[in-house]
Amino acid sequence: MTTPHPRVAALTSPTAFRSHLASRGIDLDFDETVDVAALARPLERTGTRVGNRFCILPMEGWDGTHDGEPSDLTRRRWRNFGRSGAKLIWGGEATAVRPDGRANPNQLLIGERTLPGIAALREELVAAHRERFGAGADADLFVGLQLTHSGRFARPGPGGAPEPLVAHANPVLDRRSAVPVRVIQDADLERLAGQFVEAARLAYRAGFAFVDVKSCHGYLGHELLSGRERPGPYGGDFRNRTRFLREVVSGIRSEVPQLQVGVRLSVLDAVPFRSGPGGVGEPEVVGEGYPHAFGLIDDADLEGSLAEPRRLLGELERLGVGWICASAGSPYYCPHVVRPALFPPTDGYEPPEDPLRGVARQIEAAARLKRAFPGLTLVGSAYSYLQEWIPHVAGRVLREGKTDLVGLGRVTLSYPELPADVLEGRPLARKRLCRTFSDCTSGPRNGLVSGCFPLDPEYARHPDAVRLKAVKAARRNASEAAKEAP
Repeated sequence: MTTPHPRVAALTSPTAFRSHLASRGIDLDFDETVDVAALARPLERTGTRVGNRFCILPMEGWDGTHDGEPSDLTRRRWRNFGRSGAKLIWGGEATAVRPDGRANPNQLLIGERTLPGIAALREELVAAHRERFGAGADADLFVGLQLTHSGRFARPGPGGAPEPLVAHANPVLDRRSAVPVRVIQDADLERLAGQFVEAARLAYRAGFAFVDVKSCHGYLGHELLSGRERPGPYGGDFRNRTRFLREVVSGIRSEVPQLQVGVRLSVLDAVPFRSGPGGVGEPEVVGEGYPHAFGLIDDADLEGSLAEPRRLLGELERLGVGWICASAGSPYYCPHVVRPALFPPTDGYEPPEDPLRGVARQIEAAARLKRAFPGLTLVGSAYSYLQEWIPHVAGRVLREGKTDLVGLGRVTLSYPELPADVLEGRPLARKRLCRTFSDCTSGPRNGLVSGCFPLDPEYARHPDAVRLKAVKAARRNASEAAKEAP
């Protein structure tokens, strides 16, 4: 791949990193020396103590059983989360609240039958944390479960065929679907709100301290927020578009008052992108209105982009939500926005901007929301792309009060112990840092398990590693053939 953007691994000195940022006009502050104290400082909120400022973001492993139970790979990943050294585990794993909400046929599904296995996941995570950090180390460990319905991106059946259940018609995304989409009806949304509440009750029984009502990345909870053209009580104006989320949160607060509530929210969104000339991403909608985004990105007016997300955070704070994880966009239709990467997945496109610009955008959005809502505990995202510079940027962001905790996603697949190494003063293991090869995305997009095939020996030995290599080679050959065609 030829790219105008240098690899982060090549920016080996503070001078080189700072010079590159300046040359691209990217506003991203960092410390030349890691501020370990800022990262290690405990956080106290609403009677909860979180032992440091690292957070593990929720994963989707595509490796549970067809019945929605954890597999050996799922349990291994959760044990790695426990050994990571992070004291906030945000959801651990996206877990569907009913069968038709699964993003793949192997996603976790919470119910009476699967509850013992899901409870055991949390117990294994906690046990791994104690084993690595000592007896009693879990006293300031805060573990939640992410609850979801995948909506437009549901693939619950055997074989993973799409079964999209959408919040509203979206001509741009609808025409991408291989099968007709179904718009979820008002009565079904009412039932689904109750199913989220029941799932929260089960999560509490399983020992989780909080649940995340997932409202990001184009899944149903997120898509409802942009339903300006949906008729009825769940669409149209802001009050209606946020009704479902408010009903779920209110129900949990009423029915399971001992359980804390968080919301992972895409606070920025973009028009859908596609592969354009040279394979570089380009917007699919240009020069016309796009009403189907919540927090549509306008880099010239970020305040305007955050107007509705800011209003929603105010509503959530009034409802008793104390924890917000700020994300952006969707990995399905604007992946460069949500998880900046240099190397696209097999169904993706080359980055249309320097990925560091995407990192800086998410950090700045989170900072503005944190200033507006100092009483909310806010977790930032998009740090994995920083690689060697994760702790240098993270310490600076925390010290300046731009976020409360730093969320780590993809990098924990290749290097789960990164938080512990930083906090204990060890040099980073550079060979284990995520280089954003996107195999953890390409795998599941092709019906395979999700893991770090290049850097994790367990996945390098997995049979799916051979299958993924073949898929990537076939895609590469097809792309080259297309370029050579007259």
